[in-house]
This record gives sequence, C-alpha cells and structure tokens, in this order.
Amino acid sequence: MTASSASSASSASSDRPLADSASSAVPRATIARARTAPIGIFDSGLGGLSVLRAIRAQLPHESLLYVADSLHAPYGLRDNEFISERTLAIGEWLVAQGAKALVVACNTATAESIALARARLAIPIIGVEPGIKPAASQSKSRVAGVLATQVTLRSERFKSLIERYASDCRFMCQPGHGLVEAVERCEIDTAQVRALLASYIEPMLAAGADTLVLGCTHYPFLDAAIRDIARGRLTLIDTSVAIARQLERVLDANGLRAPADTQPPPPRLCSTDEGVHMRRLASMLLGLDGPIEHVCITGCDQAPQQAPSV
Repeated sequence: MTASSASSASSASSDRPLADSASSAVPRATIARARTAPIGIFDSGLGGLSVLRAIRAQLPHESLLYVADSLHAPYGLRDNEFISERTLAIGEWLVAQGAKALVVACNTATAESIALARARLAIPIIGVEPGIKPAASQSKSRVAGVLATQVTLRSERFKSLIERYASDCRFMCQPGHGLVEAVERCEIDTAQVRALLASYIEPMLAAGADTLVLGCTHYPFLDAAIRDIARGRLTLIDTSVAIARQLERVLDANGLRAPADTQPPPPRLCSTDEGVHMRRLASMLLGLDGPIEHVCITGCDQAPQQAPSV
C-alpha cells in the first residue's frame, strides 16, 4: 500500500506580494525582521503536529510557533460560533507574538472560520481541507472513504468539494468519533483504538473502497494502525505535505521567506492545557524534547496571558 499527499491545501485569495502593500521606504531592517519572524501554526489540539512535521521538512530555515487548543479539543463536538471565536482569539494571539503567517492546521476550523480569520487578521493565512480531489483522481474502484469530524462533514466547504470533484466517485463519509480524543491522550495504537478504527474502516473495505481520506490532521498519527487494519487495500490521502508546499508558495509571493542561511531555534510549542500529552507526542513522533508553554488565550478582544512552561 502507498500513502499519498493531497494537493488541496487552501490558500488566502487575498494574499499579495509584500511589495504591493509596503512603501519603498520601508527600512531593510524591518523587512529582514519580517522574513525571520515565526510562522504561526494552530490546531484544536495535537493533530497539527503532523503539519508542523511537514513544514519543518519543507522549510527548514523557518521559525515555527505552534498552539494546541487542547483545553477545548475536540472542535468537532463544538458549535460553529465557538469554533470561530477560538480561531480568532488564537489567531490574534499569534499575531501579537509576531507571526508573519498563519497555518490553520485544523480541518474543522478551516471549514467553519477561515474566511472570518482572513477578514480580521492582516497576515497571510493557509488552511487545510480534506483531500477529496486527489482521492477522486486516484481511486480505481471509484469508491473512497472519508474519516473526518462531524463538523467538517456537515460544512458547506466539504459539500462543495464533493460537488466539484466527486461526481463519478462514491464517497463513504464516516465521522471519526473518539479518534481525536485518542490522539490527544497519545493512544495511537492501543487495542481500543484499533477496534474503533476497524469499526469505521471495515464497512468501507466491504463496499470496495480503495482510498481513504484522512480528513483531520490528528489522523495521520493513526496511519500505522490504519494500514494494519486495511492490509494493503487502502491508499491514504494526507494533506500535510501539500500544506507545507502551499505555505512555501505564499511566503515567496509575499517576500516573507526566511533567508537560506537562517538557523532557526527549535519550534516553540504551546498548549492551552497542561501540555503533558503534547510533550510526549512531540518527543515520540517528532523528536522534539523541549518544554511546552502553557498559554491562557481568552477572547480576541482581551489581553493574552501566559503561564509557566512544563
């Protein structure tokens, strides 16, 4: 079985090269600081670490600042108003921390609130969406499965993807209830998680599916268990690499890419909960053993707070 990266990262339609909106009199030192500023990455929890991993590989000279809103995960069980409020609050916090661009590494937040974030935040924003287009192009049986949160599956953005790219391909859409919570607990290969995955995947296989869209950034951390259950019968569609490549294009278009001689510090990892699971997952899967900062991010109109690192 092979794994494939999707080409469906979502970019900001209003992103313009820096020269279009900046005065020619902007000091070179200011431009240099902008280029070496961090890229903000945000997810409802730990799943976006899969995106961070891809960005580090694609853009090794960039400084990265990651926020996991684990205190409020999973977003798939939240209402749209709550998701929008959290996306804006964390986006504002990252801007206040000096982020030069924002990656919304959460399918649910992208589906519900990326348009609002782009209207409110004055930095380029890259989102993520399920890889329906590449799945439709790769499936030979013309049956594909989708694992995603309930919010993503019911969003207009997802429905639009199906309408545009899946006219001749049957998509079996399965809410991944319990999977985000399992990853948040670092339970990525337990008997209970395997049983849950099997209950979702086996009906897809029985229906002839040969492709599976991982429609949540948490799910790539479950790919080994999924492969074992599928026994070589599913091609997995993961958008992380596509997001990193789209980010590279957006940085170049806006004159924000870090110089090739930049030696960035290790990624700065922050969590809205105590960060214990985040530290374990970052160490286990990314080889990152630094502290996790506990941050208290309130409404976007309130001053951000920061608690001690763990």
